[in-house]
Amino acid sequence: MPTNAIKTIGILGAGKVGTAIARQAIKSGYDVLLATAKPSAEISLIVEMTAPGAKAVSAEAAARGGDIVVLALPLNKYQTLDPALFEDKIVIDVMNYWAPTDGTLAEFEGERSSSEILQGYLAGARLVRTLNHIGYHELEEDGLPAGHPDRRALAIASDDAASRQSVAAFIERLGFDAVDAGGLANSRKFVTGTEIFARRHQSEEMERHLSDTLLIPSRTVHAGGNPGDGSGLLVS
Repeated sequence: MPTNAIKTIGILGAGKVGTAIARQAIKSGYDVLLATAKPSAEISLIVEMTAPGAKAVSAEAAARGGDIVVLALPLNKYQTLDPALFEDKIVIDVMNYWAPTDGTLAEFEGERSSSEILQGYLAGARLVRTLNHIGYHELEEDGLPAGHPDRRALAIASDDAASRQSVAAFIERLGFDAVDAGGLANSRKFVTGTEIFARRHQSEEMERHLSDTLLIPSRTVHAGGNPGDGSGLLVS
């Protein structure tokens, strides 16, 4: 999808993370569809209060209507997602595995990242890993214009190069430099407990951390740039 064709962001999850992404996306000029497991009529007031300008919709409507769909639900609910809704969709995975809150989930205790496992479940989705390594409050506080010397960088990983480019454009508009981390396996470099996770890095420093053990080279990706090739929905 051309980067300038991204106009609507669907967000599944209206907790602190989902609503922070919604507010920043609205501020950046996107239309936002926000959903939970509840009927849209039941969440319209809370959406109006926590993400003014977003439209409360059903989970199916958010998944189908978003040019990019953000998954901001508890990771332990991932198997309640209907894979058919995400077929050929650009899907951003912001979920992190944290056993103290999610409970111990055997499938996430191995070497593969949670995003690789999620990609296997949502086999037809064009899954992209990003926005998981920034605090929800920092997402709104740290965004800066392009070219600002203090602009923070965020890593992007996906097995689909075109989706990395589209999501890079989204990240840039939110106020951050997008750094191409390559394939989805490289998302292991910015999960919980890594040097990158929940720490502020600018582009060059981010690239150094990623390049230590990357499977393919990283580089900063800007909007319009070339990153290279390398119903039972339960939503919190």
